[in-house]
Amino acid sequence: MTVKIVTDSLSDITSDVAEGLGITVVPLTVIFGHESFLDRVTITTDEFYHRLIHDSVWPTTTQPAPSIFADIYDKLAEETEEILAVTLSSKMSGTYESALNAKSLITKKCRIEVIDSLTVGMGLGLIVIAAAKRAQNGAKLDELSSWVRQAMSRSHFVVCLDTLKYLAKGGRIGKAKELLGSLLSVKQLLSVKEGELAPLTRFRSQAASIDYLYNFATGFANIEEMAVEHTTLPDEADKLTDRLGAIYPKDNIYRSTVSPVLGTHAGPGALAITILEAERK
Repeated sequence: MTVKIVTDSLSDITSDVAEGLGITVVPLTVIFGHESFLDRVTITTDEFYHRLIHDSVWPTTTQPAPSIFADIYDKLAEETEEILAVTLSSKMSGTYESALNAKSLITKKCRIEVIDSLTVGMGLGLIVIAAAKRAQNGAKLDELSSWVRQAMSRSHFVVCLDTLKYLAKGGRIGKAKELLGSLLSVKQLLSVKEGELAPLTRFRSQAASIDYLYNFATGFANIEEMAVEHTTLPDEADKLTDRLGAIYPKDNIYRSTVSPVLGTHAGPGALAITILEAERK
């Protein structure tokens, strides 16, 4: 039996990729006032970003309850004896705790491993995608769990934000809080360090920040997976993907729009690149 892979919607894995690789994506919830929406399920990314920009109500977010993970585990246990769940950083959300606590609620017999990825976005997504490919090729739970833990240090996520106000408002600013008060015209580039967002550098122009993302990617000699994602910059994401085609097959670069829940904290005008380095032999 194939190991079933579970993750959350802040992996930014698109529905077609999830379906093709047999990945179950558990949605978080975004809330506008009294309206609740399941991430990418009952609200699309286009609908969300339109509301984020134009709605007077500031959205909030919440993680899935343990019972939701338990229901998914029970359903998957009808098809497998082993489940691997990999979630976004526990320092950014309570989703990991929900996925972990759900193990005690399942009614069916199944071995379940839950891993805190200590990252987010396609930093998480590429790890999950690569693990799912290995599961399809016959890797079992112990092997997959070991591989994921080793891969975490090889997943490199960098995001350029147009503003830090959304991170600050949502309380997810992490190690980047020292940047608050910077000039609004400055583009901030952040990475993930020890499970929290951390400052990398800053530029005054979008063109310079995109050059940084490109040069960042070209610094890796051995790339297993690559992804480009954005909140409201599809044209810039296209151009960056085209440029990256010079160092990595363009058709193999995963493209995604940042999920509504993650977009609540990133805000409009964000562009990110993720590199999953290949294992060192």
